[in-house]
Parts: sequence; structure tokens; C-alpha cells
Amino acid sequence: MNFKEYNFNNKRALVRVDFNVPIDSQGVVTDDTRIRMAIPTIKKIISDGGSVVLMSHLGRPKDAPSPEFSLKQIVGSLESLLERKIIFISDCISDSSLETTKNLENGSVVLLENLRFYKEEKLGDKDFASKLANHADVYVNDAFGTAHRAHASTSIIADYFPNDKMFGILIENEILSVDKVLNSNSHPLTAIVGGAKVSSKITIISKLLDKVDHLIIGGGMAYTFIKAQNGSIGKSLVEDQYLDLALEILQEAKDKGVQIHLPSDSLCCKEFSNELPTKVRPINQIPEDEMGLDIGPESIKAFNEVIVNSSLILWNGPMGVFEMSNFQNGTGSIAHSIVKATENNAFSLIGGGDSVAAINLFKLGSKVSHVSTGGGAMLEYLEGKQLPGIEAINN
Repeated sequence: MNFKEYNFNNKRALVRVDFNVPIDSQGVVTDDTRIRMAIPTIKKIISDGGSVVLMSHLGRPKDAPSPEFSLKQIVGSLESLLERKIIFISDCISDSSLETTKNLENGSVVLLENLRFYKEEKLGDKDFASKLANHADVYVNDAFGTAHRAHASTSIIADYFPNDKMFGILIENEILSVDKVLNSNSHPLTAIVGGAKVSSKITIISKLLDKVDHLIIGGGMAYTFIKAQNGSIGKSLVEDQYLDLALEILQEAKDKGVQIHLPSDSLCCKEFSNELPTKVRPINQIPEDEMGLDIGPESIKAFNEVIVNSSLILWNGPMGVFEMSNFQNGTGSIAHSIVKATENNAFSLIGGGDSVAAINLFKLGSKVSHVSTGGGAMLEYLEGKQLPGIEAINN
């Protein structure tokens, strides 16, 4: 069923959103990206003359109500973005919550309390899903960040809306963007993979070797590849159990005609610190008492050249410890190169928590083609896995 063509007039829509946003100790939302991304879906339902019941999880509560994980904390942000009052219900399946949603006036927006206050949500419990389903006439899944989970509110619930279930605008855009990277005939296609560990990115790297022309590897995982080739990496992060696998990946890339780009230099420091002096070293000649914490100027220049000449770009994972100002130049440079390529008509997809945090830190999110809201879900979708939240709507 197509969301944009569906008429929500006089319909109550139960919308699974991903409002799992960062909140500080004062209960203030520090990054409202995920809330903002859900607004077009909510507005479409209201403008059709329908009403909206929003459900989401927040954090990892211990299967019981807890003030620090209450969605009440995001009501202010949601109201200012939607420019209307929100009805907050302090439970998601109580009799009183169902009483409130049963007689909703058109144009009303309700936010249910955190789904994960019930262990049944993560267990994919059918009885819990059927109680949630009583809130509405139609089900809309717009939570790409949880689409890879077979939870009650993301996959089981769809069974209770056999003829009235659909994706929202956010998920539709996510699927279109990933499919564009996976199925496009545009070349060169460049994937930039960073972050701390090879182990968490093995599947995606293997999958990408069948698709890409260039694979740029940065971040902590690069040192495993350098050590595998007998480089000296000092105290840099390394996964010794993956050295052989790193060599296999390099060989597989060669066999498939994929150019792998590893950093040639590294910004080093004696400790994991923003205060101590830094020095640029060849990445395979780092002294024993130093560690690499970012890519160096030579690597930045080489990576930039590959990126700006690409037609399709996928970025997942930072180039260094970008949370510290001394070590954010590599990640920042990659972000700016992607923006430059996008201005030259490349299609750029940014996904994965840290890459999204980085692109937002440098305030460049609006200058790339698509910023994914679902790190794990996007990676699993790219890997070709079936996502329960997607399958539940399609079947």
C-alpha cells in the first residue's frame, strides 16, 4: 500500500517512529534528527484529516517504567517541530490509553509511553502487539532504525492490519537510497568504511567487494590491515585474531578488481588524549610508545581525490577519534569531500551512528544526498539480509 496515495481522512494511524534520541541529564533532547525525520509522515496524515498515535522506544530500560527513559522528555521538542499540542499518554496499552485513542478527534497527535517498559515488546509478543493494534485503524512503520528487529511494534503488529499497513515517508526514502547504491549502474562507486573494528564490518566489506570500484578503509580498523602487512603500528588499536582475514580481504579485492585505499600516514599521540602533543608518522612506522588516532594529511589528500571523482558514495564509520578536536580533521575532511562530490552530482549515502554524528557535528547533513537514521538496519539491508520490519509490510 502506498503511503503517499493513501487517504487518512477520519482514520486513526498508529505510527511506529524511532524517537530513540540522545537526552542529557536535564531531560533535554540534544539531537532531534530522528524526530525531525518523522515530521513529514505525521503532517501528511493530519493534513488528510486523520489522527496520529505515535509509538517508540527510548534507550534500554530494564523492562519496567523508569523516568530517565520516559518519552515525556521529548514532548517539548515534538510540539515545537510539529507546531501543535501533543497528547502524552503515560502507558502504551492500559485501558485508559485505549479509551483516549478510541475517540480521537481528527488532527490529534498522541504519543504513547516507551514501548520497552514492557518486556513483551522485544520478545515480539502477539498479545502485546494486538493490544497496541487496538489504538488505530491503520498501521504505518516509519522506524527504519528498528526495522532489523522482530519486535512486537515493528513486525508482529502488521499481522493485525492485513489490508491497512504501509511504510511512512522516512522508510520509503531509506529503501530508495540504499537500493540506489546497491542497484545503480553509475560508476565509480566508492565505499568509505571506518570505525574501530574490522570484526563489526566484515560482512559489509565482503558484500561491498561485489559492488564497488573503490574501498577506502580508515579509522581504528585500518591498523589491523597495516599490521597484517607487517607494518609497525605501536599501541594503535588492532584485532590480532583478524590479521589473516585482513589479508584475505586485500586478496579478494585484488581478484575482483576493487581498489582498496588504506591510509599512508597517521596522526599519532602517546596516549588517548586531547592534551598531549601529536605527530604525523608513516602509518607502518609508528613507534612502540605511540598510537594512531586519525589519518594524516597524505591520506586525506589521496582519499579526497578518490571521493570527488566518484558518482556514488557510501560512508559508514569515522576516520579517527573525531570526538576529540585534535583528531577530527580526517573525518571532517572526508565529510567535506563527500559534500564536494555531491555538488558535482554524485549520490551520497551516509549511514551508521558515528558517521551520522560526524556529518551533524560538521553541520553538513543537508549537503549530502541522504543521511540514514538506522545504522544497524542500513548495514543489514546493504548486506542483503531480510529485515523483519520491512518484510512484515511487504508480505
